[in-house]
Amino acid sequence: MSRILRIGYVREHFACPLLQYAENDGGKSFTLVECPGGTGQLIAALANDEVDLVIALTDGLIAGIAKGSEYRLVGSYVTSPLNWAVVTGKNSSYQSIRDLHGTTIGISRRGSGSELMAKLMALQQGWKPEELEFKVCNNLAALKEAVNDGSASAFLWEWFTTKPSVDAGEVRFIGSVPTPWPSWHIAAHTSKQRAPTDAVIDFVATLSSYVRDFDSQESRRTKDVEYIRKNFGYPEEDINEWLKTVSYPRDCTAIDGSVIQKTLDTLKTTGVITRPPEGFIIEEFTNKEAVRLV
Repeated sequence: MSRILRIGYVREHFACPLLQYAENDGGKSFTLVECPGGTGQLIAALANDEVDLVIALTDGLIAGIAKGSEYRLVGSYVTSPLNWAVVTGKNSSYQSIRDLHGTTIGISRRGSGSELMAKLMALQQGWKPEELEFKVCNNLAALKEAVNDGSASAFLWEWFTTKPSVDAGEVRFIGSVPTPWPSWHIAAHTSKQRAPTDAVIDFVATLSSYVRDFDSQESRRTKDVEYIRKNFGYPEEDINEWLKTVSYPRDCTAIDGSVIQKTLDTLKTTGVITRPPEGFIIEEFTNKEAVRLV
């Protein structure tokens, strides 16, 4: 009997094709493990043998591999950039990103997308990323609490995930920082016992069919809107606006090598990683048996 994979994910609207796959699979080939703490929690779950494969943010995954984590990229998932909202407290004095200089930024975890993007924001503003101060809050609820009690000035999180809290008057947007790379990739642990190559290949290939269906023009006009509304409660207007911004790959089993290189270059510039003397070998960031590098 083949191993049932444990798939770590964040329950956000991006996960809809995965959720549809899981509903039809019924636990026969994989189970879902929700990680609301985001990419930092997903990477920790891989290290702690809580999951075997994750769908997580590109920058966090690549940074982890560069630092020696025992997982490799096995697929692509979302090809469009992620628009990170810069969020502050409802009554805070901060009105723009430039007002955040020298303050404490809230993040979910060390090594998370919220930390990496805060460093990219600093670089764009002409600040020194290494001088940023952070408050670790673990999840979105605690981040919102931190910006409202003043223990953090702001935090970065995906725009449409935080928009309901803005609409409710709980927090405010003061800017955004889009990623300069495709936003989501798939990674699996290097242990063949935990993530057998055949099981990984089958999972990613089948996920591709759900991704293509979700991304089709017909689905975007009809069933995608209803599925997101039913599962996440977003207003139809917000769903349609998000669908205009997101794109998925036609084939999740292929990864663009230039994406890995560009992400590594940016991570080095922000001080997140250090380039080894011999440089990075792009092929070593993937499981060559499970994915095609193009």
